Amino acid sequence: MSLFPPAACPRLIVKIGSALLVDPEGGVRRAWLEGIARDIAERAAAGQQVAVVSSGAIALGARRLGLAKGGRASLEDAQAAAATGQIALAGVWADVLAAQGLTAAQMLVTLGDLEERRRYLNAAATLGRLLQLGTVPVINENDSVATEEIRFGDNDRLAARIAQAAGAQGVVLLSDIDGLYDRNPAQPGAQHIPRVERIDAGIEAMADRGSASGMGSGGMVSKIAAARIANAAGAALAIASGHAERPLSTAARHTLFVAERTAPARKAWLAGGLTAAGTIHVDAGAAQALTEGRSLLAAGATRVEGTFARGDLVAITGPAGPIARGLSEYDAAETARLLGRRSDEHAALLGYAPRAALVHRNHMALL
Repeated sequence: MSLFPPAACPRLIVKIGSALLVDPEGGVRRAWLEGIARDIAERAAAGQQVAVVSSGAIALGARRLGLAKGGRASLEDAQAAAATGQIALAGVWADVLAAQGLTAAQMLVTLGDLEERRRYLNAAATLGRLLQLGTVPVINENDSVATEEIRFGDNDRLAARIAQAAGAQGVVLLSDIDGLYDRNPAQPGAQHIPRVERIDAGIEAMADRGSASGMGSGGMVSKIAAARIANAAGAALAIASGHAERPLSTAARHTLFVAERTAPARKAWLAGGLTAAGTIHVDAGAAQALTEGRSLLAAGATRVEGTFARGDLVAITGPAGPIARGLSEYDAAETARLLGRRSDEHAALLGYAPRAALVHRNHMALL
């Protein structure tokens, strides 16, 4: 097993893209899926707990309903295709896993299920129990109810958030490409990047926004975003080609994004969030203080965007870009009144005893 052997990775999340699971005519590539099931069974026998994030519901449903553009001509078409295709997708997974003596379980989640703390903890508890019971959870976004404003939009980032919730040590994104290249791999001289120790601006600049198949929604930009989320939670992430017959047991070329550190669970959840109610902009001095582990004080804040309440998740951005995410101690209007003001001025401005910071370091995660 070339990627994430069971001894080093007790829990593994495997994401499978639409182009691998569904053929161009909209049918299931069953023989290939049976090979994946055998791979999972071998890993389960070796003691590894595996969950699958499976795309394909919209593509399968579109064929059954005769919808144009793969079911993506409109939001309503995508929702109808997802509702129809999810039954077929779950049935195929149940069949191929049962043939290997494994029990499939289905979890459909929305963005809010993983962005709202209480719902996230509930989802994490369910996922953990399913894995403990020896099932193979098959997870997908609930596209039949999600809208453009409240959805992950791709299963790459969903897989990373699921890894965080499951406490997984590894994530494999099986795709139609074998990893990250220094430019679009269709261009002459493109160089494959086998290992990424840290995701920086240079790595992000290599991302290509295209999806080779035209069937899925996750290009390289979404995969790097997923790697950032997984790494923040202490999980390594690999982008690997799924074109081999047994991709999880084949020594195929891939790109490995190494986890920099293991963050406490709550801070990993904060760092991995995809939505924020607003943004607090800070000056260079405050940006430096934040990187040294300090709380965000009003004196270093320069501008507020969005409408948020106390306790909402906000992004913190400095002159060079995003720095952190955290829970605001004030609402947007109060924060705006405190911008650039020293702590000894706050009581007079607010009319009550101020809190210690705009965002306290205990409720903040650096990016």
